[in-house]
Amino acid sequence: MSLKTVLGATTALAICAAATTAFADGHATTITIATVNNGDMIRMQGLTEVFNETHPDIIVEWVTLEENVLRQNVTTDIAQGGGQYDVITIGTYEVPIWGANNWLTSLDDLPESYNIDDLLPAIRGGLTVDGTLYASPFYGESSMVMYRTDLMDAAGLEMPDAPSWDFIREAAIAMTDRENDIYGICLRGKPGWGENVAFITATSNSFGARWFDEDWTPQFDSDEWSNTLNFYIDLLNEAGPPGAANNGFNENLALFQQGSCGMWIDATVAASFVTNPNDSEVADRVGFALAPDNGLGRRANWLWAWSLAIPASSDAPEAAMAFINWATGPGYVEIVAEREGWANVPPGTRSSLYENQAYLDAAPFAQMTLDSILSADPTNPTVDPVPYTGVQFVAIPEFAGLATEIGQVFSSALAGLMTAEEALAAAQALAVEEMDAAGY
Repeated sequence: MSLKTVLGATTALAICAAATTAFADGHATTITIATVNNGDMIRMQGLTEVFNETHPDIIVEWVTLEENVLRQNVTTDIAQGGGQYDVITIGTYEVPIWGANNWLTSLDDLPESYNIDDLLPAIRGGLTVDGTLYASPFYGESSMVMYRTDLMDAAGLEMPDAPSWDFIREAAIAMTDRENDIYGICLRGKPGWGENVAFITATSNSFGARWFDEDWTPQFDSDEWSNTLNFYIDLLNEAGPPGAANNGFNENLALFQQGSCGMWIDATVAASFVTNPNDSEVADRVGFALAPDNGLGRRANWLWAWSLAIPASSDAPEAAMAFINWATGPGYVEIVAEREGWANVPPGTRSSLYENQAYLDAAPFAQMTLDSILSADPTNPTVDPVPYTGVQFVAIPEFAGLATEIGQVFSSALAGLMTAEEALAAAQALAVEEMDAAGY
């Protein structure tokens, strides 16, 4: 079952016919699941019929959306108690805030077979509020360097396991061959707090920058931020693809799979897609390394988990819980492994996966993924002290709106519509206004 044939639409609605016919007497429960249109979630949607083999009394309706649209729709619905969705796909930014606001249903009633103690501590901790699990991780990720081994060899260079930004820039320039549509590096430029802001913020940590100082004063007017944004823009201008300001995770994934990227620094979860010969033209020529650093003690990698949660407004919490237990419990990886191979199971959530020799043998990226996840510290993300937690985000309610605006500014600078310094001045003004209004 190829991902390309499971579901191609950005927004899709799938209703399981088997459940509909089996419960024509009206006793079926319908749940609506909102999720993001990336490969692992599309695969999950394609396995709905497998879920209904053991849960024929639950009809599953899917709403599959592009990342920025998903965030907006889900946030609006849950804040207003709209009840549009029974299962939502959210991340480590939302869970602590929404859990504390009583917007999510506790998952402490998941059955013993779920094996909560198998969750990686760093991932579980980000989804727990006051000892209560409010979301179950579907996959966990950090970020790392994915690179073309053949292009690196042709450039006469050898990728270190732990590269510096200086090496990345040298290699990107050396691998660029614009006449043949090969670009040394692909990075997120598409605006969005989970798109370009996530990447640039993680990068800024390695340059010694921070969003706020210990008094919550915005820091975009600092030399460290100037160094970060100028390096990022210059690197993509020198060695990136055209239209980089429009490229997010999915666009860069397609470019890499088509052979157009020498390097791509992005989510570790992409490793299974770029090494899948059914989808990637360069599957047998991909290597992996830790995200870069500048020798300051912080790497440019993040920590994230796309997770499934139940809004408090859901009128079908038991059926929603049953689906979450199926999709994020230990048995789901066995289903995917049987149908797609061990290399394609959702990574980064359970210790047992990294103790499974079948997975380790099938996934050359497994250890680098785990090392990247374990090296990210959301409680101590920056070189200098900060009052917030979060690696590629700031765990305060105001962040999503503020970062969305700043993402637009940074994308405009990458597109050449303003200078890096003008973008940072705008970001500083936006941040000062937001923090003052919020009373920090």
